[in-house]
This record gives sequence, C-alpha cells and structure tokens, in this order.
Amino acid sequence: MSRQEKLRLTVLLSLPAMIAQLSSVAMQIIDAAMLGHLGTKESASVGLVSTTIWLFGGLCSAFAAGFSVQVAHYVGAENLQKARNIIRQGIFSGLVFSLLLSSIGIAIAPSLPHWLGASEEICADATEYFTIVAIALPVLEINTLAAGSLRCSGNIKVPSLLNAMMCILDIIFNYLFIFIFNMGTAGAAYGTFAAYIITMILMLYFLAIKDNQLKFSLDKGLYGSIYQSQYIPNKETLFKALKIGSPISLERGVMCGAQIAITGIIAPLGPVAIAANTFGINIESLCYMPGYGISDAATTLVGQSLGAKRKDLMRSFAWISVGLGIGIMGIMGIFMGVFAPEMMQVITQDTEVIKLGTEILRIEAWAEPMFAASIVAYGVFVGSGKTLVPSLMNLASIWIVRLSLALLLAPSMGLHGVWIAMCIELCWRGCAFLFRLRGRSWSNLCITESYSIPIQEQPVKKGKFNI
Repeated sequence: MSRQEKLRLTVLLSLPAMIAQLSSVAMQIIDAAMLGHLGTKESASVGLVSTTIWLFGGLCSAFAAGFSVQVAHYVGAENLQKARNIIRQGIFSGLVFSLLLSSIGIAIAPSLPHWLGASEEICADATEYFTIVAIALPVLEINTLAAGSLRCSGNIKVPSLLNAMMCILDIIFNYLFIFIFNMGTAGAAYGTFAAYIITMILMLYFLAIKDNQLKFSLDKGLYGSIYQSQYIPNKETLFKALKIGSPISLERGVMCGAQIAITGIIAPLGPVAIAANTFGINIESLCYMPGYGISDAATTLVGQSLGAKRKDLMRSFAWISVGLGIGIMGIMGIFMGVFAPEMMQVITQDTEVIKLGTEILRIEAWAEPMFAASIVAYGVFVGSGKTLVPSLMNLASIWIVRLSLALLLAPSMGLHGVWIAMCIELCWRGCAFLFRLRGRSWSNLCITESYSIPIQEQPVKKGKFNI
C-alpha cells in the first residue's frame, strides 16, 4: 500500500468512528442542555457524579477491549471462527463483570454525593441519577462489546450509524421523561437508559445475525453442531483479555479516581463552578471525540496488521493516525477558542456560568493538539496489545502533574487554576506518548499463540484489510 492509500484507508475508518464518538458526547450535552433549562441545581447534581459515571463506564469499556482487540488480531490472521468464539465468551464475561459493577454502584449511590463534598440541595438528585445509571451498566457493557467487535473486524459503519440513532432516541426519550412526565433529573437518566436498550438490541442483531464475517450462524453444521460455541471463557482467552484489559481498567479507574479527586476540589467552589466545569467538559468533548474516533480506527488497523504479522504496516498506520488526529483536533481547538461563548449559550442561560465556562474553554484550547497525540497513540498501543506501559504513563501524568498543579493553583485561582493544570498536563502527556511511539518496543512481534485458519473454513483473499 502506498502512503496515500494508507491515509485514505485511515480516513475512511476514522470518519464513521468519529461520528460514533461524537454521538456519545452529544448524549451528554443533550442531558446537560435539557437539564440546564430547568436550573443550575439540576445541572450541578448531574455534573457532581459525572466523573464517577465515567469511571464505571471506562471500566466497562476496558473490559470489552480485552475481547474486541483479540477479535481484531484473529480477523487480521483470517481466523474468523476463533474471532466469533471470542465474541461469545466476551458476552458472557461482560455480563458477569457488569452485574458486579452495577451492584457496587447501587450500593455507593446514597453516600457518593456526600463523599464528594456536595451541598444538601443537590445530593438527592445526584443519588437518584447515579443509581439509574448504575442499573444500566450491563446494557452499556454489551453494547460496548458488540460495537467494539464490529469495529475491530472492520465494520465501522454499522456501530457508527446506530450510535447516531441513539442520540436521536435520547432526545425523544429525554423530552418525554423530563418535560412530559415531569421527572426532572431522573428523567434524563431514564431517557438515556431507554436509548441504550434499543441500541444494544440492534447492535447485537447486526453482530450475531447480519454481519457477513461474525454472524454466529456461520458456525452451524461443523462437526454436526455449533463449532466451539461455548460462552464460558477458556483460560487462554480470559488470560489474553485480562492481559490487554487489566492495565486499561487500572488506568481508567485510577485516572477517574483523580478526576473524582479534582471534582472534590471544585465542589466547595459552589454550584456555578460545578456547572461551568461540567458544561466545559461536555463542550470540550466535541473537540477531543474526533481524536477518540481516529484512535478506534488506529486500534483496528494496528490490530489487524499485528494479526497479519506486518510490523511495517503497524508503524506506518500508527504515525498516519497520530498525524491525522493532531491536525483535526488542532482545528477543533481553534474553533472552540473562537466560539466558546456561543457554545456555552446553547447549554445554559446563566450568565455567570457562561462567562466562567468561556474562560476555561479558551485555556483548554491550547492543549488540543498534544491531547490528540496521547489519545491516538494510546489507541495504537491498545491495537498492538501493549497496554501496560502506556496505562502507567497516563496514571503518572494525571496524578503527579495534573492533580498536584490543581491542588497548588485552585486555592488562589479557583476553577481557572484547575483548568490551567489540565492544559499543562495534557501537553506534557502528548509529548511523552510521542516519545514512546518513536521507540520500537511497542511494535515488536512477539506472538507465541497460533492464529492459523481452521481447515474447515474458507479464508478471505490475502493482502486485503477486512474493512
């Protein structure tokens, strides 16, 4: 493949993945915007628990990645029977894991707002919202696993379209529950829950029944029954999933723990600061979600290159993806800095929140290019299966650099100090990831397991990516 062909393939994969990522952020903005028109108290109650929700969602995503990355490796090696079997085992394992996580969330929900130092006026709404989200975690886990498996097999279009559809459903259900049924903060959670359920059902339908490579019916008739259709994970699959997913889970958990600690720093600043911080994060997500879309594409391309044992393609796709991410997020950062007031006005009518939110967004705009470097490079490392060192790099950066600076600057500069700390840390993290990407250790092909194609299955044409 020429460089132009690689860039074209990366862009083709990235565009629908970016739509999917933007859709997930749009749901948060939809919730924030609808609740923002009810009042600052309702918005602050959701913003208070948002980082904890990201923690639980990040753990679900990391667990799913342990299986979906294996799907990419086996698709790259053209062993589709094994890829389908990985998906079955992932569904069962994901249900067990997410039910356990859901139980923990329900148990801590009544105490969480008090742990975060919130005032009594928002504690009840925050607890109710978080409880509903915790109940929805099994639905989120299966949806994430199905979407990740489709993406890693090269089918980016279906999960992207379904995620876009989920945004429309979220608007409809939110309006119904918040305004028609007059359920307030809880209505936003129920609306998102309903949108997730419908999307999960459709995602599983396209994965297990319709997809030409991964549908389970392809295994029927082999040996007179379904070929290796066990859902209980075997030791080999589970070990690989834990090897890939555990560092990501640890990193997501500890990073969100740092975010929760930062929320604890912001909470005493009052409802205006909490609301401005929440809205600012939601709006900034519009800038960095394209980076996560490109990161998803990089995971697929690098993962399939690894399965095909093509080190040259791994490194080439890695640098093309990172360059594309830096360019797009740099442009998005400029857009955010210029139109920050207008973007804040879409979510809230509170002039104090708009003013403070605009100021912190213009601080963060400077960090977007280097933030892109860290996001996309991390997706590259996930695709290669080398997740331990990058996860430790993320942990060290946010805990040592961001949290220390936030503690130092917040007492004198308020919310501005917290966001200055964030900007400095993201620039530092991007430089560290580029240095790691420049090395060779992450792309070494030390694959000991067999990716050979079972004799009973006709292989796809060699030399082509499964896109």
